[in-house]
Amino acid sequence: MTLFAKLTPRQSARQSAFPRSVADDPRWARIVARDKAADGQLWYCVSTTGVYCRPSCPSRTANPNNVTLHDTLESARATGFRPCKRCNPDGLSSEAGNATLVAKACRIIEDSEEEPSLETLSLAIGRSPSYFHRIFKATTGLTPKDYAAADRSRKVREGLRAGHSVTEAIYDAGFNSSGRFYEKSTGMLGMTPSQFRAGGANEEIRFAIGQTSLGAILVASSKKGVASILLGDDPDELLRDLQDRFPKARLIGADREYEALISRVVGFVENPGLGLDLPLDVRGTAFQRRVWRALQEIPVGARVSYSEIARRIGSPNSVRAVAGACAANTLAVAIPCHRVVRNDGALSGYAWGVERKRTLLDREAARTA
Repeated sequence: MTLFAKLTPRQSARQSAFPRSVADDPRWARIVARDKAADGQLWYCVSTTGVYCRPSCPSRTANPNNVTLHDTLESARATGFRPCKRCNPDGLSSEAGNATLVAKACRIIEDSEEEPSLETLSLAIGRSPSYFHRIFKATTGLTPKDYAAADRSRKVREGLRAGHSVTEAIYDAGFNSSGRFYEKSTGMLGMTPSQFRAGGANEEIRFAIGQTSLGAILVASSKKGVASILLGDDPDELLRDLQDRFPKARLIGADREYEALISRVVGFVENPGLGLDLPLDVRGTAFQRRVWRALQEIPVGARVSYSEIARRIGSPNSVRAVAGACAANTLAVAIPCHRVVRNDGALSGYAWGVERKRTLLDREAARTA
């Protein structure tokens, strides 16, 4: 009795055309993961269906014994197979197509005098309201309504910087009433509209500089809360950085009461188990604030990837924007962007130096071990 069935000529030919080594090819792992980053770099053919696909194709994963890999689109086409209708390997990926539609919607929002409705926007790009809302949020990290609010905020800031009156800036930005604007003005601008128009003149910023095992630290606060926590090697450089961030504000050196606050921050840097609960004056775009809120929910000792943060805020395609928000953070340790790492666990850039990031993570890990 034979242990192995004899292959038919057809099975033998197929096995020869589609070797089992495909499963061992590192490119196959990207197909199994439906890696969108591999689109445009790799294509694959499936003998049982007679189609060729892009790596991110949403179809059920094929048997690798029935697959051939191709580094060029021309090579895949040369097999005589037809392009997959689900992933459209000859044209734009669904992600790229959606990005084009979302870009069009963004231009409509920015060019409209008043906020366009969801129905108006979805009709303009030829998609249903629910589908449009979903792809818009996945692409930009914001809902269409939040994007419109952020755009109005941008227009107000530009109008005030250009010297327009507060009233002119409000209505030019598309606000229907001054009352609705003033309800959100402090959170939007970080100060009153008049102060913003004057470049932050007369805003009082209290600050103190201390020393930690990681180097110098500067803590600065507005009346609303802590607005900056900066780390570095040179105290004078940190002070210049603060002056650049608040060029027309009145900087006030710390008194004994304020030095107690910086002692709390220094204590947390040295011993993360102490915790750090401070009132914060968070100034950023709507998207940045969403990312920063997600960062504040990461527990001490944990590490989270940029892509995981993107998923947590409901914008899985906004990984680069998440990284940008982390880089824009001016509240070191209070908004713990040091707890965000690459997918493989490697440490990426940190505004205050990768070695400080490594030290902070090691301390937190030791504390929770």
